[in-house]
Amino acid sequence: MRRRLFLQLMATTSGSILVGKSLASCSRANTRNSGGQTSSTPLESVWFMPDEGAPHVCTWMAFGPSAEIWGREYLSATQDNLAAIARTIARYEPVKMLVRQADYEAAQAKCGADVELIVCPIDDLWMRDMGPVFVINKTGQKAAIDFNFNGWGGKQKHDRDAGAARFVAQQSQAPLIHTHLVFEGGGIEVDGRGAAIITESCILNNNRNPGLSKGDCEAELKALLGLKKIIWLPGIAGYDITDGHTDFYARFARPGVVVAGFDPDPASFDHDVTTRHLEILRAATDADGQPLEVVVIEAPSRVRPGYASDEFAAGYINFYQVNGAVIAPEFGDDIADRRAKETLAQLFPHREIVQINIDPIAAGGGGIHCTTQQEPLV
Repeated sequence: MRRRLFLQLMATTSGSILVGKSLASCSRANTRNSGGQTSSTPLESVWFMPDEGAPHVCTWMAFGPSAEIWGREYLSATQDNLAAIARTIARYEPVKMLVRQADYEAAQAKCGADVELIVCPIDDLWMRDMGPVFVINKTGQKAAIDFNFNGWGGKQKHDRDAGAARFVAQQSQAPLIHTHLVFEGGGIEVDGRGAAIITESCILNNNRNPGLSKGDCEAELKALLGLKKIIWLPGIAGYDITDGHTDFYARFARPGVVVAGFDPDPASFDHDVTTRHLEILRAATDADGQPLEVVVIEAPSRVRPGYASDEFAAGYINFYQVNGAVIAPEFGDDIADRRAKETLAQLFPHREIVQINIDPIAAGGGGIHCTTQQEPLV
């Protein structure tokens, strides 16, 4: 389940994002409409983050692989792989793909007519982390949160990606909610009923939120996302570029049911981490105090040669729910791939389970979920 630590890491010229002395008093934040006007909006009991399985308007992606980050020898294959993910999702719901002007023709040829291309300056492809987190309210309104993407703690060039959340919000005509918290969409998993799973290694890391306590972060996230209960997993910092995002470890299949990854290889650093995560999840309760059902999917014991390395991101938990389907990876381990598909079919009986080869994306440190961000239907 290891994830690649990029070698082409660069600190931004602007330095780290500053965190304010207070985090919107844990109940208010600045909301900016599509015209750029800002107002103070009470958050408590107003906005909430729906679960991924709720209906989508569309999926947002980014045709952002560059030779600078991915290397020229892998660039075309990574673009092809990203386009294959987009075309698969487009069978079930609209896909809107951000693309640099210089890459427009390549994206058009690889993605095809079923994927909508929108020109926007971007650095990379990880829409889950650089894009906005959408929230909705009971009156049928939608907003987008900008979590101040800082390249996973300044590990990679991100000046243009830092503007993706604002750009997508404008395209979606969703008011933009601002917070001083630095976070990524891949770091949180919600059930849509007030419970969330978050890894401490990401959000409590000094490369994102120096000086903030767990209580500070928890209060702000509860206010922003309509949460009542946060289940904290330790994660592990420093072994991958994300510092251990939640979406590689544990996901809600539905309220009360969590599917968690387990690495059975004792030699892997993720073995002890995932063992501890399972202990925590099996002892945890949801927002209503009910025990969680925990379903385990083991990582594959091998992957296809070619892209295989100790840094390959081989795990089945990074699937993505779309309207009517679950898009999941396969890695060439016939037994593990089949077991993962069977487990997902049991967890999502009313959705088609579609497995695709994501070797180039996995070699780059992520998975299907990392490349996507859902816009909920309201």
